[in-house]
Amino acid sequence: MTKQLAAVLGTGQTHYVAKRHDVTMSGLCREAIDRALVDAGLTLKDIDAVVVGKAPDLFEGVMMPELFMADALGATGKPLIRVHTAGSVGGSTGCVAASLVQAGVHKRVLAVAWEKQSESNAMWALSIPVPFNMPVGAGAGGYFAPHVRSYIRRSGAPTHVGAMVAVKDRQNGSRNPYAHLKQPDISLESVQASQMLWDPIRYDETCPSSDGACAIVIGDEEAARKVEAEGRGVAWVHATAMRTEPTTFAGRDQVNPQAGRDAAAALWRAAGITDPLNEIDAAEIYVPFSWFEPMWLENLGFTPEGDGWKLTEAGETAIGGQLPVNPSGGVLSSNPIGASGLIRFAEAAMQVMGRAGDHQVAGARKALGHAYGGGSQYFSMWVVGADRPNSNGSSQ
Repeated sequence: MTKQLAAVLGTGQTHYVAKRHDVTMSGLCREAIDRALVDAGLTLKDIDAVVVGKAPDLFEGVMMPELFMADALGATGKPLIRVHTAGSVGGSTGCVAASLVQAGVHKRVLAVAWEKQSESNAMWALSIPVPFNMPVGAGAGGYFAPHVRSYIRRSGAPTHVGAMVAVKDRQNGSRNPYAHLKQPDISLESVQASQMLWDPIRYDETCPSSDGACAIVIGDEEAARKVEAEGRGVAWVHATAMRTEPTTFAGRDQVNPQAGRDAAAALWRAAGITDPLNEIDAAEIYVPFSWFEPMWLENLGFTPEGDGWKLTEAGETAIGGQLPVNPSGGVLSSNPIGASGLIRFAEAAMQVMGRAGDHQVAGARKALGHAYGGGSQYFSMWVVGADRPNSNGSSQ
């Protein structure tokens, strides 16, 4: 069967903050859903199916919340699918929603992802001995810090590169009305003076803990044409990719995971991209700790292994550089974990639709949305474009 075309018709986000005491999880999601529907010019009656994503249930302490949230999500009487791939779940939710449209199963699909971390504690949730799971024991930062040290040793990266990423992303976040952390006056010196949490990761090189939700509406070609006929742009889905690998196995490279390399290779191939550094105009990459920017630049194939930090240090990942990375401020500025990946996907779509406001990358026509989760073992990503793709994934 021929794969159908799919496009993002609209996006919606909440403002990301440390604690949203004024709404339940249902209310939080509905804010994002309503904004996405308005952006797409649709109502819940136009939606054929709902795909939801969130990170581990212990992050909020409510098991399978999608069961009692179905009505608030607009899923009553419709297919409701939950996706769970740890921190990458937001991206995976977008991929699953897109696949339902591309397969011709549904015409319009609503994808929504969220986290209300204020109702639990992610550090605790990652450290307790959950049955049948290996506890991290040190939270995410303690788990990933040795990988960062390995990257610095292997690549020879100067130690200030992590601080450079933090400064860039937080300054970008100050231009984003939805961002949790807004620090326009942040400096290299202030980041380097912040407390060391997990050597070599400092406090200001770390993501916040946020409450928030994100939603996107994905439609088929007919639905996209109706939006375009009204004078509004859509973000055509050029390619999606998801790959996984076990958390631990002999010889596993946690600095440059095979699953990430495989997902990226499949993504570029499906999108008809041969030179991602020069063909992608903006990239929303999942960077919860600043050093992951250069690490993922290499993993995604934007640079050769060992050279990611050079692109960062040269300022080429800033807005106006060769490859603007996280113009929204990224995960370093807002981190409702379950939603963080979908935010990357939505922000990539906003860039090519020209709806990114003060953090818009001028002339963006193709953008990457990326997420990873677990112990760097789940990867999900997509390429979206302002132009309709042809049968081999390239634009026409």
